[in-house]
Amino acid sequence: MTRAMVITPPGGFENIRLTEIETPAPGPDEIRVRLHASSLNYHDYAVVSGMWAPTEPRIPMADGAGEVIETGSNVTEFRIGDRAVSTFFPTWLAGRPEVIGFSTVPGDGVDGYAREEVTAKATSFTHAPKNWSHAEAATLTTAGLTAWRSLFVDDRITPASTVLVQGTGGVSIFALQFAKMAGATVIATSSSDEKLQRLRELGADHLINYRSNPEWGRTAWDITGGRGVDHVVEVGGATSLAQSMEAVRVGGHIATIGILSGVSASLELVPMLLKQFRLQGVLVGSRENQIDMIRALDAHAMRPVLDRSFGLEDIVAAFRYQETNRHFGKICLEF
Repeated sequence: MTRAMVITPPGGFENIRLTEIETPAPGPDEIRVRLHASSLNYHDYAVVSGMWAPTEPRIPMADGAGEVIETGSNVTEFRIGDRAVSTFFPTWLAGRPEVIGFSTVPGDGVDGYAREEVTAKATSFTHAPKNWSHAEAATLTTAGLTAWRSLFVDDRITPASTVLVQGTGGVSIFALQFAKMAGATVIATSSSDEKLQRLRELGADHLINYRSNPEWGRTAWDITGGRGVDHVVEVGGATSLAQSMEAVRVGGHIATIGILSGVSASLELVPMLLKQFRLQGVLVGSRENQIDMIRALDAHAMRPVLDRSFGLEDIVAAFRYQETNRHFGKICLEF
């Protein structure tokens, strides 16, 4: 028997409990993983807080990292002792997007990784980056892969590219780090001057406080000398999309990732027609994308930014801390 957190309908922090579950032996194509870490994402918050409550008891958390402790008879990709990290879409192995919604996503449609052990198909995991801690690896499943896909799968940034990132959440910081890894110029926005200075320390070339400068899209345009930004990592949603459209260059790319300011917005079509930019919805990525990302991370010295860790049983405290918006980088569970 191993420990697990279970959220029961109708969701809400008062309806999550620590319990004990059995972990079955792996079938021929499965592995059993001793989990040691997870990381918090907005999607996990929506499930646990009751915003997108499960309809049946559910083990939450989409991100999981740990050590392989048993393998099925057909498994050749993993060996006992390998470090592994979960995938967001266990059934989307490669190619174009083929999943609608969250019915197959751990922690939402199926049980997730707020537990000490899991048995799953080997294809539900990839190898973790070499020499990364379990907590570091757990940041990749959702936030890391979302940033990677937006910059290197749906678009192809180069050292000549200018990338605009918004805020200091997990996706945005990963996007900043990946963009600098590629040699690109980065414009970073935040409502906090203190956080902007930390973004500068991570390599941001230009800083804009969007609270004191609500027309930050025009400022970003001017920073590029009137050429416009090649790629915008759009996490704000309803209140920031218009400014992202102001900032982007003709033929540029806006990766629409977040809904932090709401799920609906009016879309001015004329600027889109005049600038002919691509507005691309991004929902994480495939297992193949994750393998490519980890291969790149193994070739570079980049490490994720971790803010603070909590124990498995302290998951509610972790989400309460997430609500304060004081964090910079990823909040993790370690167990």
